[in-house]
Amino acid sequence: MQLNKRIQAFVKLGHFMSQFSNENYIKKDNIPFNEIFFEAMTEAIQLSKSYNGWFTENNIQFAFKNWKEALNEDNLLKWTSKYDLEKVYKHHIAIVLAGNIPLVGFHDFLSVLISGNRLIAKLSSNDKLLLPYLTKYLIAIEPEFEGKIVFTEERLEKFDAVIATGSNNTARYFEYYFGKYPNIIRKNRNSVAVLSGKETGEELKSLSNDIFRYFGLGCRNVSKIFIPKDYNFDAFFNAMFIWKEVINDNKYINNYDYNKAVYLMSNVNLLDNEFLLLKEDINLSSPISVTFYEYYDTLESVCEKLITEKDNIQCIVSNLGIKNEIKFGETQNPNLWEYADGIDTIDFLVKLPN
Repeated sequence: MQLNKRIQAFVKLGHFMSQFSNENYIKKDNIPFNEIFFEAMTEAIQLSKSYNGWFTENNIQFAFKNWKEALNEDNLLKWTSKYDLEKVYKHHIAIVLAGNIPLVGFHDFLSVLISGNRLIAKLSSNDKLLLPYLTKYLIAIEPEFEGKIVFTEERLEKFDAVIATGSNNTARYFEYYFGKYPNIIRKNRNSVAVLSGKETGEELKSLSNDIFRYFGLGCRNVSKIFIPKDYNFDAFFNAMFIWKEVINDNKYINNYDYNKAVYLMSNVNLLDNEFLLLKEDINLSSPISVTFYEYYDTLESVCEKLITEKDNIQCIVSNLGIKNEIKFGETQNPNLWEYADGIDTIDFLVKLPN
């Protein structure tokens, strides 16, 4: 299948996904095969919520919105133009998908197929409906994908390379089992923000999206903030208030109540606005409903720590001119060419030995 046909297929998939990217699903007239797939996709979304209580309708819609915006022709052409994808690649690529946020493995799925390779995917039990159903639609609009995409719940076999995403614990298993194959193995990462105290209210409101979107479960969620010693938290908490309704989610409030009780019983000093806990802590990874903070003396000292922790950090949010920083509110909107862990997935795939 030629590259342009692959690109056009994903453009059409993006159009299909656009129908489910807002609060009210709107069936459009110009979407191919909509009479077959629209209602069934709606049902798959509803059913996926019962498999994973963290998959709220709002978060699923947000994931679909991001992907329908990414899957436009200009983006796909810009992304793929960097590589020689006109060659025939017929490797069988195994991917092990996480299930912490909706469609978290879609970029790996897309990378394998847009590069012309074949896919063998092991789904997480927490997210096993959305991607397979989108695949059915993809095959309907481009039948040449038939037979090139396999989902399995069994042991992965007969593959040439692997891309696996999981925790630090599962990564040890992945390295043992997949170590003899060309691989990309991703471990736990967290995102941080570096603040000066001079951020605007709009910047801090955007930061609240980086913290709360997907309940903080993604590696691109900000789990820790670095702040100067004279930092005034009033503006920060005022900006977080737009996410106050998060406390109405049963799973979230259970985590909030549990973490608050544990910290209070341990006489830990907390800052609390009744739906978010701030705890001073040198670690990067904070529990759900908790954001860690750490004071800094100079910006140089923060940058030194960020370099030391670079293998544990996914995103750095700031407006202070820090290397590789991204804007407030942009953590959950990566471009196609912004790769997890900074590892170029397409480059890895096209350089596999024949």
